Amino acid sequence: MQKNHKVSYFINFLGILVVFGIFALLFEGKAFGTSTQYIKGICTTACYTIIMVASLNLVVGCMGEFSLGHAGFVSVGAYASAIVSHALAGRGLPDIVLFIVALLAGGLAAGFTGVLVGIPALRLRGDYLAIVTVAFAEIIRVCFCNFPITGGGKTMSGILKLSGFYWCFWIMVVCVAIMYMYVRSRYGRTVKAIREDYIAAAASGINVTYYKVLTFTVAAFFAGIGGGIYAHYMTAMIPTNFNFMYSAELLSEVIIGGTGSFTGSIIGAAFLSSLPEMMRQFSQYRMLAYSVILVLVMVFKPGGIFGQWEFSLCRVLDKLAGCRRLLRKTVKGGA
Repeated sequence: MQKNHKVSYFINFLGILVVFGIFALLFEGKAFGTSTQYIKGICTTACYTIIMVASLNLVVGCMGEFSLGHAGFVSVGAYASAIVSHALAGRGLPDIVLFIVALLAGGLAAGFTGVLVGIPALRLRGDYLAIVTVAFAEIIRVCFCNFPITGGGKTMSGILKLSGFYWCFWIMVVCVAIMYMYVRSRYGRTVKAIREDYIAAAASGINVTYYKVLTFTVAAFFAGIGGGIYAHYMTAMIPTNFNFMYSAELLSEVIIGGTGSFTGSIIGAAFLSSLPEMMRQFSQYRMLAYSVILVLVMVFKPGGIFGQWEFSLCRVLDKLAGCRRLLRKTVKGGA
């Protein structure tokens, strides 16, 4: 890793610490009064939604393929992590250890499912791939509706309440950071080359299927992590929660934020996941507002709000330093 990259990562990490400190002060100081716990819950929802949306962005933004079955991987991770945490409960493990083990189990289960789906499906492209992913998600949903271990179509309740905002925040930071570094690695650059020109990449000797399946599996793994956090926050699930509309909602958040931009995924997921709660008093207009936002973004910013742009605190500081130098030169020149 180059020295300037290390400095940039360190400065951005300090910025994340400041953001976390602000949230901690607001929540611990009861800044929102009786609504503090409610707002903390909305922020927790935003954290696991960000992981799901960012993982889908690996497929849509980095790989350039549309997946309409991402909720299937989320559901695999959610149910697998809930089953593992239930099996390990009462064995003397600290809650954080139990939580991490359950999340890793959910991620691995979703990643393995991603391999099984990706090997045959990723030989297809465009609309055909989208249709296959929809079919996969429906197959998973129907299976969960019939497996006794997942509730057999009824609500799976009694899941341990392990997801808290502070833990979820740092898990979200780690997951997004790993995905960001993956995109910037040689694997990510290779996948982007495949996205730009599939035929040229294959002709140059790149194993196109391998890199696409690898990226698809990484995306499924982190979707499973997000699903595990969801399960241990909601403490009850039903397979119909992970239907086609949930996949479409995640995809719309990717598109609104900007395909290829993790900054867009973070902002889009945080805003749109909290929008239903912010408009709870106007529940009959929630879907109308959601649709209006989609239409406005597609009309005025077809590439998404952020396009492929990424926010960097180091870049902001450089611009401020440049403005300061320019101001000093102007003042000296005027004097």
